[in-house]
Amino acid sequence: MKRIALLLVAFAMVAGVVAWAQTSPRTDVKPAPQSAKDVVGASPYVEIGNEPPPKLIVDEPLPEGLAQGIVWIQWRVENLQVVPVFGKGAVGVSPRVGHLHVHVDDVGWWWADPSGINTVDIAGLSEGPHKVRLELVNANHEPFPGQSRTVTFTIPKGASLSLAR
Repeated sequence: MKRIALLLVAFAMVAGVVAWAQTSPRTDVKPAPQSAKDVVGASPYVEIGNEPPPKLIVDEPLPEGLAQGIVWIQWRVENLQVVPVFGKGAVGVSPRVGHLHVHVDDVGWWWADPSGINTVDIAGLSEGPHKVRLELVNANHEPFPGQSRTVTFTIPKGASLSLAR
């Protein structure tokens, strides 16, 4: 009889804990998915009034590429669509459009990247230290203030340019 009473008490305690756990707020649960607009931004069909300034975010080069003599630099932008649209007529469109200028080792030339692919890919650099500056510009190639990022890295001695192993 004592055994049955103990089992009933234990069962009641477990049931109470389970009921409490089911009604308690969980802190490890992620919020419900955000709307499409919250994740990818405004629709290209609707003009945006008072657009926030564009922002360029740049990661360090991926070490997997450097070991092979290849530089892969991932980037992303906020409040701007990276597209191959150029000229002064495109400067005033909404949502805002632009592209990247890629500068390598302070040489006198650069190239425009309007692809939106999110990774700059550079091969053929010599062994040793290098730097790459990514600059966010409008459709007329004018830089957005404060939206230039420089990454420095080293191509290791003996790095192979071949991806085949």
